[in-house]
Amino acid sequence: MQFRDEGYIINLRKYGEKSVILTIVSKNHGLLKGFVRSALSKKNLGIYQLGNKIAIDSYARLESNMPSLKIELIKHNAVNFMQNSQKLAALSGLCSLCLSCLPENENLERFYYYIDSFISLIDQPNWLTHYAFFEFYLLEHLGIGLDLSCCADSGSKENLEYISPKSGKAVCAQSGAPYKDKLFLYPHFIVDKNYTPHSSEVAELLRMTEFFLNKNFFQIHSLKFPENRANLLQNLGL
Repeated sequence: MQFRDEGYIINLRKYGEKSVILTIVSKNHGLLKGFVRSALSKKNLGIYQLGNKIAIDSYARLESNMPSLKIELIKHNAVNFMQNSQKLAALSGLCSLCLSCLPENENLERFYYYIDSFISLIDQPNWLTHYAFFEFYLLEHLGIGLDLSCCADSGSKENLEYISPKSGKAVCAQSGAPYKDKLFLYPHFIVDKNYTPHSSEVAELLRMTEFFLNKNFFQIHSLKFPENRANLLQNLGL
């Protein structure tokens, strides 16, 4: 079994003296894990860093075997993260969530776009907004997306201002007002595809996605919520 693809490094584990087991979020094959020989030589050391975009040549004699990978560097993104502790914290959160939530060897289809946008646009002023879009659409990709279409109480599509933590459905301003302290705020910037929201809107979205990911995925599968992601808001100062 042999194929070529491209993607981003999200994890590496030392194997022997110089080789690694590499995990990649790939464009056409989803989460991909493979063996890379002599990855930790001085010549190659800069290639094998989290966030780097790479071209992959994957080969395995049998489909059930872990493939051997040949890697070519496409873009050295790691430097953009290493120089900024907040960006590095967000990358660590993304890597942890991908490792925990995504299946191996399945096409991520449209969801890959949000991973690609965050990493490739990390040098933009609104890089954290791209991360927020990644987490919101991770919920959708996992089949636990929020229902933002109409009020769960009245059925109205107008004046949607809240999200119920119990149902994950929208709540209009009138219905939600008595309970607003117990509800999440409606993510208008996600619905409107606004990539320049206020930082408080992004922080609220990340609190909400953390809640629903933990409740509807990690707890259901008896998994521990990733520490890197659990500490993200604190590390971002939000």
